[in-house]
Amino acid sequence: MPTSARVVVVPEGPGRLRIEEVELPDPGPYQVVVKQFASGVCHSQLHQMHGPRPSQALLGHESTGVVVAAGSEVSHVKEGDRVMVTWVPRDPQETRIAEGVSLTLGDGSVATTPGCFTWADNTIADEQYVVPMPADTPVDVTSIIGCAVMTGAGAVYHTAAVQRGESVAVFGVGGVGLSAIAAAAVVGADPIIAVDLNEEKLDFAKQFGATIGVNASEVDPVARIHELTQHPTDLKRDGSPVSGADYAFDCIGLRVTMEQILPAVRGGVLGHSTGGTAVLVGVPQTPVELDARDLLVTEKKYIGSIGGSCSPDRDFPMFLRWFNEGELDLDALVTARYPLDAINEATDALEAGEISGRSILEID
Repeated sequence: MPTSARVVVVPEGPGRLRIEEVELPDPGPYQVVVKQFASGVCHSQLHQMHGPRPSQALLGHESTGVVVAAGSEVSHVKEGDRVMVTWVPRDPQETRIAEGVSLTLGDGSVATTPGCFTWADNTIADEQYVVPMPADTPVDVTSIIGCAVMTGAGAVYHTAAVQRGESVAVFGVGGVGLSAIAAAAVVGADPIIAVDLNEEKLDFAKQFGATIGVNASEVDPVARIHELTQHPTDLKRDGSPVSGADYAFDCIGLRVTMEQILPAVRGGVLGHSTGGTAVLVGVPQTPVELDARDLLVTEKKYIGSIGGSCSPDRDFPMFLRWFNEGELDLDALVTARYPLDAINEATDALEAGEISGRSILEID
């Protein structure tokens, strides 16, 4: 039978988010209906809120919940199972394309999402976006594994495959950046350099494993990173030491940071070594200009990371293990909590830069 739900809707044109009461349909063969416990509030959703849309939209893409109904072809979860909802398909071996959702609202209009939606008390999603979680796992702070943790930690662990002793610089220490720093600490990177404009956020980053903070409002972060990452045994042709981070991660996506991460990594020496790797993690909103000569001559790499190159079925258990073993402090990472009805306040605070870590919606 249909499930009543309260869902956040983004209007087609300008306007505030609103909550609509709808009826979720019975799940199709490959769908799962989930009663939500908590949902993360992701910065990338602000881009969707302010960008053009062909229709009203449903937002949110990381949450925890319990299955209340599952389609006939769903075999990995069943009614009563606790789950995490995410926006990256969970099984890379599945060839079927995961379906989006279209909901009919009370006035007869339609709101859609190409993937999942989690700003709701109940949701319906393709089974590819639903990942099982142990029954004894806390269901509030773990809601951010489905995006913030996966995106930041996965970029370090999978996309870049950072190794023990390699140097890392993370630009932007919000929820995604802090997750990247935590993963760098797990793999034994050194030093782990946090770069931000806010001194309090830089101090906060040290709780997650950052060894050095660089305040980009006070110093040139690229020059400071080179000062902190001298390689005295690796010399340029002029005899000066090579410097720069082995890896630099942009977890913001602003033009300035996208253009800083390439010069922030070390250059290679012809015939001896290749250069470092700049990793774009934040969602870009502007064009970017890169020094192609620097990229070529020093054999640096500039790569993208979407969803941390993660496979949720494989990686979510690992992130939960880090959490359970104290290596990923999700309790500290979640710094603000809102009820569903305060979704506008939650997004306003995020846009104003008032969230030091990650905020969540706690859903009754």
